[in-house]
Amino acid sequence: MRRTNVEPIRKAALVNAAISEIAQAGTLDVTVGQIARRAGMSAALAHHYFGSKEALFLAAMRHVLTVYGAEVRGALALARGPRERLDAILHASFSATNFRRDVVGAWLNFYVLAQTVPEARRLLAVYQRRLRSNLVAALRPLIGAEAGPVADRIGAMIDGVYLREALGQRAPDGRSAVALVGAVVADALGMQGHRPA
Repeated sequence: MRRTNVEPIRKAALVNAAISEIAQAGTLDVTVGQIARRAGMSAALAHHYFGSKEALFLAAMRHVLTVYGAEVRGALALARGPRERLDAILHASFSATNFRRDVVGAWLNFYVLAQTVPEARRLLAVYQRRLRSNLVAALRPLIGAEAGPVADRIGAMIDGVYLREALGQRAPDGRSAVALVGAVVADALGMQGHRPA
């Protein structure tokens, strides 16, 4: 296999290993050597590809955000009408791909990283703006001027469920998470009888 073909595969393996290693450790206090071993390669190769542990963490964060964004866009493309768009955002936020133990752990630690690393803070700000924008677009036809404040509450609730899940011991339960946040959405819309499917 030519080197140009191997590099993206190795980088992806290191990114996935970083997500898993951070989640298992429950902290960003892991070494490039630990991540590289999990990926089946040397620390020197990991440094060659990323240059630093921080750059590797940021690449892992970009990967998580890219996967999440693609799933949200796919779900929104299938939604018919504003209410289905809200449900689509919730289902994508708590899907089996996005709401699994290692990804939840990575999110928690990326929030920590954003406290001190400007690029991590910027990436999280991009995520928060996109989430808010998607929520407002779905809410505005339903509740008008209240769309912004309600979107902020729903976004905070989604992040809060991730935080609570990161501290839990059981496997993440996406269906329960959708029901929990969906109840808040339904209450905000004055539709107590409607819950996401």
